[in-house]
Amino acid sequence: MKDAAKREIARERVREIAAEHTARGNQLGWFDAVYSEASGNIDSIPWADLEPNHFFKRWAKERGLKGEGRKALVVGCGLGYDARYLFELGFDVTAFDLSQTAIEWAKTLHKDTNIQFETSDLFQPFRGWLGSFHFVLEIYTIQPLSMEMRSRAIDSVASFVAPSGELVVVCRGREDEEEVGQIPYPLSKKDLSRFEENGLDEREFVEMPDDEEEGVRRFVVHYKRPRS
Repeated sequence: MKDAAKREIARERVREIAAEHTARGNQLGWFDAVYSEASGNIDSIPWADLEPNHFFKRWAKERGLKGEGRKALVVGCGLGYDARYLFELGFDVTAFDLSQTAIEWAKTLHKDTNIQFETSDLFQPFRGWLGSFHFVLEIYTIQPLSMEMRSRAIDSVASFVAPSGELVVVCRGREDEEEVGQIPYPLSKKDLSRFEENGLDEREFVEMPDDEEEGVRRFVVHYKRPRS
């Protein structure tokens, strides 16, 4: 895991890259630019630790999560370590990211698995994915998007969940009226309620202590779609 100083340096560079692309009218192009500029240097990517997200892993271990061959989708998979964790738990895993550079990197890192890695846009996903997954995992994908894109992103993530399927969201958290600050923009309970507007039932809401960054809140939220 990166130390706090290295992570903040990387995060500042990400903000610069995002601002440059946004100024040119390309709000999503910065994702691939971050991975391309990294050129294999993990320290340049603030969210990449070469291990699964430890907030999700803690949640999964405490609940005895098992795949049992169920189809899982990892949204915005980056270098694929959350996808690998689900694969090791016994899921049939598909994982996607907008960045082709990230996907090619992930394929190399996890070539010993049969995870299906795909380059795809959250806002224009493969139609065959809609309503097709028993377990969907979204970690830190919504929070770097601009506020005007947030509702569409939540709608799209929710659309992947099959009847009786589950969704787990891991994100930075804030109070409803609290300022969002700068990238990464935390989510509030009001923001997250849009998942319920998309027909998902909230089953569990957990706020976990952050041992990485003092004063930062982390939410882990579990949803389930009714059978019909």
